This record gives sequence, C-alpha cells and structure tokens, in this order.
Amino acid sequence: MTEQNDSPDLNLAQDEAVTFTSELIRIDTSNTGQLDTTVGEKAAAEYVAAKLAEVGYETTYVESGAPGRGNVFARLAGADPDRGALLIHGHLDVVPADPSEWSVHPFSGAVQDGFVWGRGAVDMKDMVAMTLATARRFRRDGVVPPRDLVFAFFADEEAGGHYGSQWLVDNRPELFEGVTEAIGEVGGFSVTLGEDLRAYTIETAEKGIAWMRLRVRGRAGHGSMIHEDNAVTKLAEVVARLGNHRFPTVMTDTVRASLARITELTGLPFPEDDLDGAVAKLGPIARVVGATLRDTANPTMLDAGYKANVIPSVAEAVVDCRVLPGRYEAFMAEIDELIGPDVEREWITNTPGMETTFDGPLVEAMTAAITSEDPNSTTIPYMLSGGTDAKALDHLGIRCFGFSPLRLPADFDFTALFHGVDERVPVDALRFGTRVLDHFLRHC
Repeated sequence: MTEQNDSPDLNLAQDEAVTFTSELIRIDTSNTGQLDTTVGEKAAAEYVAAKLAEVGYETTYVESGAPGRGNVFARLAGADPDRGALLIHGHLDVVPADPSEWSVHPFSGAVQDGFVWGRGAVDMKDMVAMTLATARRFRRDGVVPPRDLVFAFFADEEAGGHYGSQWLVDNRPELFEGVTEAIGEVGGFSVTLGEDLRAYTIETAEKGIAWMRLRVRGRAGHGSMIHEDNAVTKLAEVVARLGNHRFPTVMTDTVRASLARITELTGLPFPEDDLDGAVAKLGPIARVVGATLRDTANPTMLDAGYKANVIPSVAEAVVDCRVLPGRYEAFMAEIDELIGPDVEREWITNTPGMETTFDGPLVEAMTAAITSEDPNSTTIPYMLSGGTDAKALDHLGIRCFGFSPLRLPADFDFTALFHGVDERVPVDALRFGTRVLDHFLRHC
C-alpha cells in the first residue's frame, strides 16, 4: 500500500463507510411505488445532509414533486473550473422487504460475520455510504479534486425516479449545471473469471424500462354459467403469450465488447449460434449477461375479480418490459402483435435504454483506481439489465457510467442479492471501495 492508503484519514473514511452503511439501512426507506405508503426518504436525506454539513459542506435539500421525497446536493470545487463537473450519485430508497423471510431483520443494519446486513446493503446504501465517507474526507483534509465534484443523493429510484431524478432533471436542471459525466450504480464490482483472475465491471449501457398495465374488458356474469366473454380468460391468454415469448438475440456494441474482452482473458468462445449456452458457463454473472442478449417482458402483477362466483368485467396485469438500446421501435411492434388490438395498454413508465463507449480519460481513471488496489485485475464494459437514475441524467447529455467499486469473494452471488432476501455486503468490500473511490476522485 502507498502511504496515502495507510493514512489515519483514509482509515477513518473506511470505518465511516461501514458505519454509514449500517446506519442508513436502519432508516427504513421502503419505496412501495405509492405516495401514501413510501417512507423514510426525508429522514435519510436529512441524515446525509447533516453528515455533509458537519464537515463544512453547503447542502441543498429538495423535495421532488411530493412531500417527503427528499434529495440532497453538495458541490466541491475543483482545481479546473473550466472542466466539466463530475456527478457522483446514489439513491436513498430501497424496495420493501418481508422480515419473516430474512435471517436478520432487513432494517437492522447488523454488522456480523464479516458483512453489513439489510435492505439496501448492495442497492445502494453501500455506495451512498462510501460516497459520503469520501466526500467528508476530502472536505476535512482540504483535498482539491481535478474538477468540480457534485454529490447527489436521490429519492424514488426504485419506482422509476418520477419523484426523484426525473423530476429534478425536468424541474431543477440548474442543480446539474456544468456536469458532463457521472458515476453511480451498478458497476465496479469484481467478477472472478478464473483462479486469481478478477475483472471489474464498468457499466456503459442500460436496457430501457417499459412498465405497462394491460386492461381487458368483458361481460360480467355468474360464475356458474357458460361464458364466452370472460375478461380473466382473455387477459390470462395475453399474459401467457407475453411471458412465454422469447425475443430475438441482439448483440449490442456493449455486449459484443464485453464478451470479446472475456474471451481475450479466458479463452472462452461465444459463438453466436449458441450464445445462451456459452454465457451460462460464466457462473453467477451469467444471470445479468444473459438478460442483455435480448428484450424481456415479464408479467409481475395480476388484478381481477372480487368474489368467487362473479365473473368480473375488467381484468388487469402489469408487465415489466426491458428493452435493449436501439430496439425500442422493433420491440413495440412485437408487443403490439403479441397483445392484439383488444387490449388496453397504459404506460406506467417508459424510458428508452442508453449506451456509451468504453473509452476516454474517465474510464482510464476508473481502471487506474481499481488496479491501484488490485494490481493483477482488469476492467470490462457491461450492460445492466435493469435501470438506474442514469436514464434521467442522460436526458441532460450527461455521459453516465456505473461504478460502485467492490472487491467480492469468488463464490459470492452478488447479483442475486439485489432486491433479494438476506441482502448483505462484505465489510472488506466496503473498505476496498472507499479506497478505490478516494483514488478515483483524486484523479478524475
């Protein structure tokens, strides 16, 4: 380690990252997608603002479109004000969790067995905590980064950002003044490709999000009668067609570059006539890579009827669609054909995918920061099958990357923990990530 990495100030920042992760988890910020039942974002935003103010930051607190939807911004001036600013962003909300399914209470923030446990440990209060700890260290030590840094902590990412980043982009764009690039979730985590061979993913693309509500109408009637206009039956047929449909394989630039890099590192080929079979050999990350080979449309919610012997006149379903960058029009045409003309469709959220290239000084700085802590490793681009606040920021012309650095054990099924039971993050990974983030922001 360098002297900087052994310094008391950096040790304090690493300790704070662990503490802040635990304390943030204990603030229940469950986002149900409904205004009246979403909780805790204001309390979490006030916690973040207080930690920043404690070391001398001037913070801006903004509620995004509804009471309690708290967001916090702070800016640290850099050495070159003429350069575009870098945005470091994270979200404060989490998806709900059922305590009966967990080994520990999901909002305990328990630190045990070498992990910090709880909802948000990897999605994404870990990165919020590492960012907060690093920002505090820079302010305490008088660090002047190469360019302005803007720290942003958003509400409502888990429900599409309508009361978070998207609202802020639409209504308060001045908060992002001068920002040209950004880092956030989900990238920077290690993937073990072989013995002592680690690659750290840098997210350069995301699939689009298209959540749609389908509504089918029929004739109400008695459940004991023969009935040929049953809304539930018609909806079930549509939902089954969507759920069973396999969209065509499409190799985007990002996926092609990612697989080519893996082949270079491991020798594993990815023949286009058996991509699914080859990707399956990648281990836990195959789940993510496989989902970026094609569009998906997964039914997630059904709602119909109010009594066992009454055939309802209306039946509804929600379908979670994820669309590859550049595939939007073709995907919509395919969806139209699958659902047919008699189904009403309402978009809950509808945001196209995004993609940038794996090059430039910022990518070089991310790679250098990783290898400063893990010298024998490398970085690879990848596409996220889900979505983040980057989609909203993309509308402002900000070039976005996923970079929340974590060095993970080889057998740790990291991607399964997103929205999963017993979500947890290794303490060592938090300390590693804080060191990497410190190095990166000094050379960005």
